Amino acid sequence: MKSKLFCNPEPPARAISWPVALFALWVVGCVLSCVPQALAGGDAPPWMDALVNVPLPAYDDKTDAVLLYSETNVTVISGDKIRTQVREAYKILRPNGRAHGTVAVYFNPQRKIKSLHGWCIPAQGKDYEVKDKDAIEVSPNTEGSELISDTKYKVVRIPASDPGSIVGYEYEVESQPLFLQDIWSFQETDPVRESHYSLQLPPGWEYKSSWLNHAEVHPTQSGNNSWQWAVSDISGIRHEPLMPPFQGVAGQMILSFFGSEGPTLKANTDWNTMGRWYFNLIGERVDASPEIKQQVLALTGSRTTTLQKMQAIGEFVQHDIRYVAIELGIGGMQPHAAPYVFSHRYGDCKDKATLVRSMLREIGVESYHVVINAERGSVTREMPAHNGFNHVITAIKLPDGMVDSSLIATVQHPRLGRILFFDPTNDLIPFGQLPGYLQANYGLLVTPDGGELIELPQQPPTMNSIQRTAQLTLDPTGMLKGEVKEVRLGERASSERWRLRTVTKDTDRIKPIEELLANSLASFHLTHASLVNFQQTDQPFGFNYSFESPNYAKTAGNLILVRPRVIGSKGLGFLETKEPRKFPIEFEEPTRDTDTFEITIPPGYVVDDLPPPVDADYGFASYHSKTVVNGNVVDYTRTFEVKELSVPVSKADDLRRFYRIIAGDERNTVVLKPSP
Repeated sequence: MKSKLFCNPEPPARAISWPVALFALWVVGCVLSCVPQALAGGDAPPWMDALVNVPLPAYDDKTDAVLLYSETNVTVISGDKIRTQVREAYKILRPNGRAHGTVAVYFNPQRKIKSLHGWCIPAQGKDYEVKDKDAIEVSPNTEGSELISDTKYKVVRIPASDPGSIVGYEYEVESQPLFLQDIWSFQETDPVRESHYSLQLPPGWEYKSSWLNHAEVHPTQSGNNSWQWAVSDISGIRHEPLMPPFQGVAGQMILSFFGSEGPTLKANTDWNTMGRWYFNLIGERVDASPEIKQQVLALTGSRTTTLQKMQAIGEFVQHDIRYVAIELGIGGMQPHAAPYVFSHRYGDCKDKATLVRSMLREIGVESYHVVINAERGSVTREMPAHNGFNHVITAIKLPDGMVDSSLIATVQHPRLGRILFFDPTNDLIPFGQLPGYLQANYGLLVTPDGGELIELPQQPPTMNSIQRTAQLTLDPTGMLKGEVKEVRLGERASSERWRLRTVTKDTDRIKPIEELLANSLASFHLTHASLVNFQQTDQPFGFNYSFESPNYAKTAGNLILVRPRVIGSKGLGFLETKEPRKFPIEFEEPTRDTDTFEITIPPGYVVDDLPPPVDADYGFASYHSKTVVNGNVVDYTRTFEVKELSVPVSKADDLRRFYRIIAGDERNTVVLKPSP
């Protein structure tokens, strides 16, 4: 669901060969029929020849390739022109490393590719060369959400990119930057032998460097206003389940440039300056047209309170304005004017935020843009000001005295008072709440006084929950049958609504229930299933269903063994690995799930043994379960709660023990024996 919500970020300022096996596979499909499989032999350049016999950095048997050499040379020609030259070479170790033989460099009217070459030094045989004329141009796959974009890619496929080969490329681009800033991302998914970065500034210019996830490396001065940095033996970042986003853990250096002639769009000084720049970019685009004023009157005329009017406006922009992106030039960052968005009935995240602000202003409610990254952890409080965002939402200044239990996503601002965060793009999260990926996330609050990096609120776990209750009956043959009711709130509700929003057949709408039962029961038959409040996004979503599960209970002599935890699993095993954990564990959102299973036991049997209660509380999460007998009914209840969104590596063993305790409880059984 999230991918639809994001505004398209500025593509990375380098070839897209290293991060993206998926992107590379897509590109390969585009170019296989266009680029010759074998090109005329040509000598590789001396900088690549020098890498043939160099020692490799440390790697293991899961490594697909190593980056032998990387060189980025940045020349700031003036306040509106920067030239960048890049060279990189990889040693391919495993078949999946072939993705590095497909190189894609983005360009647009503000970024021109001056040259692009690629080479391969195979383990045996002659070298191969790919030149500019062998490249093709492709448009990015937007999955239907981006209507128009002026960003394209020039792509080359380097032949013979097989294990044992060295593939390399170099390119040069000239750009007109919106930000006088560059990011040197020297850590990759593959190990890096050595990486170099050089900066040439005009006379009188200065720079400021900030290092993330790596100790600061001091440069050497190589000439008049010229500096060079170098790092070596950088380990690759291997994916771990529930790890922070790549840009939040990778080593990188953020460079900001300062000169007397900088363009008026310079926004790289600090968060305050960046916010002021973005505020000026919005300008008068928030101003309402007569048609917007008329629509506001129609939406709010029958509403008696300001909150009801705000809710009506929010729901209109969420549901009546389609998400469509038009990214041309600065349009990737500057929103369309509110009248344009309203008249066309579509826009991307920043357009929707602009329109909702315009409409709120008509009822006397002030609001502000918030620029944010929809992957929590991509931007942190420790980071310097930089363009690390890909989404825009709204901060609404609540009128004095407005208090309502539905307004969950609020903070007390020292200058603005109580502000409510609202995502007009996400049409599945009710007004007053935030999706999980925005909670405890950092965004740039844009006001007339400038920008401020602010932390969004974390909602209580009870706002994201599954409440499951079941009335079940066990017969002497071991058949378990009965009905279940599930009530879902927050992301637990919106994720299911998103999953089912394009499903039209009733048989397909019950697949989530069938999957849940299949993961919990050896066999089952679904006898009834229905959805509750599927379209009413301001109400809890639910499933009601009935099932039969033959041979659910097991026999041992004259005893019957029955598992009281009938459906649903919380005991995850992603930490059960030999490799030590390297990165923190990031949960998507706070959670509080409850299960209550009442099982009526067969006539002629009594309970002989019950599982012990479980009480596990590790601070960041807790789990409690209890099994009791009331007459002929076994009553099993449990509560699973995630309280903190991030668990440090130092507590990974505690989290592993926590999940083991849960898994053990989920396997426990109640023992029934014949009554005397």
